[in-house]
Amino acid sequence: MIRFLLEQPGAGGRLSRREWLRIAAPAALAPAGLAASVRGETAADATAGFGKARSVIIVFASGGQSQLDSWDPKPDAPLEVRGAFGSIPTAVPGTRLCEHMPRLAKLADRYAIVRSMSHEDLDHGSAVYLTLTGHYHARRSSNPPPQPEDRPTHASILKRVRPESPFVEPALHVNAPAIIAPGNLAPGQYGGFLGREYDPLVVGDVTAGPVVIPGLDRREELSDVRIEARRSLLASLDRHLRRMETHRLLADADLQYRQAFEMLQRPETRTAFDLSRERTELRERYGRNRSGQACLLARRLVEAGVPLVTVVWNHQSRGQDNYPDEPDFYGWDTHNDIFDVMSQYLLPRFDQSVSALLEDLDGRGLLATTLVVLMGEFGRAPLVALEPRFAGASPGRKHWAAVYSIAAAGAGVAGGKVIGRSDRLGAYPASETWGPWDVAATVFSSLGIDPAGHYRDATDRPHRIAEGRPIAPLF
Repeated sequence: MIRFLLEQPGAGGRLSRREWLRIAAPAALAPAGLAASVRGETAADATAGFGKARSVIIVFASGGQSQLDSWDPKPDAPLEVRGAFGSIPTAVPGTRLCEHMPRLAKLADRYAIVRSMSHEDLDHGSAVYLTLTGHYHARRSSNPPPQPEDRPTHASILKRVRPESPFVEPALHVNAPAIIAPGNLAPGQYGGFLGREYDPLVVGDVTAGPVVIPGLDRREELSDVRIEARRSLLASLDRHLRRMETHRLLADADLQYRQAFEMLQRPETRTAFDLSRERTELRERYGRNRSGQACLLARRLVEAGVPLVTVVWNHQSRGQDNYPDEPDFYGWDTHNDIFDVMSQYLLPRFDQSVSALLEDLDGRGLLATTLVVLMGEFGRAPLVALEPRFAGASPGRKHWAAVYSIAAAGAGVAGGKVIGRSDRLGAYPASETWGPWDVAATVFSSLGIDPAGHYRDATDRPHRIAEGRPIAPLF
């Protein structure tokens, strides 16, 4: 384990006192407007990549993936900044990745990296909300619970503006929901003020059984006529119960029953959720774990025509505290032990599952019509230090939103590009910045939906689909 020495500032290539003060300051002290994207671009920028995607897969790395130890290594920075990992060349000359991402390094010509993402929220709950809705929460840098008045998640907005889909549902969250420490549901994953009807269909642990959603195989004695008779009987009972009382749980159950009936009547739905139909070699290639199989299911759902799939790559942001012997629970919230956790668990699995997803989509001719977005809610601080308030015996990195990285591929994305840059310490942007609102605009624009358009809530109030602008340099 490397010792990170903080004494003797300015000596032996180490940082000066002025530089330490600069990177140790909270991100909130960054220059005004640094984390905000410039709005009001030209119409040409707004249509970059417009309508290129039939589907979008968002791979959400919950917990705050360290940009310095993944997409934006700083091999020439002082040890206390660059950390314990080396960097490796990629298929794109001049672009380097963390040494623990060798498969993704070989595929660097198939995706683009945005290294100047930036916003002003520093805690998981509200930052997840920002990332999955494109809007700041009313309580920034906090961990609020989901509320009915929340902004709807991307998937819910899609269900509102484009409800039709070849699949039973136009939008799904896989390996979900996202849980933040100490075990709370993160806001921003639901229909919010649009209502529960617009919640995305949530699929949990895809490794729990041979079929992701059990019970979808219809019994031979149940003909279409008998199923319809049962549906009619259920509707009659529901009407009777509603006359006796009004209850939110009843409405939720009714929605689930309707989804179940639709799934039973559509064989392509049952097929899409059956991972056992895949070759053993391919399942191994993705990784026999929750994250890997969730990425595989995302590909199957795209193949079945689902427009938007959000894979919560790790359902726990910091599950390693409570489940140290279960790697499926490990998350990117690596305050301490960052190099042990990332090198042994997170990075090898991420490298394996995401590279498999990109190769599989490409090999099937689906990458040309599928936008893949890889992102977390923020990054990690440039200064490596031990935090006494958190578990772990070796150093880690704090939350950091002033600058971080995401990656994107497919649907017209120009592979091999690096968009934007951070400063030499990976602490602040050194170029034009982008934010989660711009990612939202990019997703909808790619699907052929004008992000400047509007949808209406239950009270007929208009809401803009996305407040940002598409990230034009991606395309």
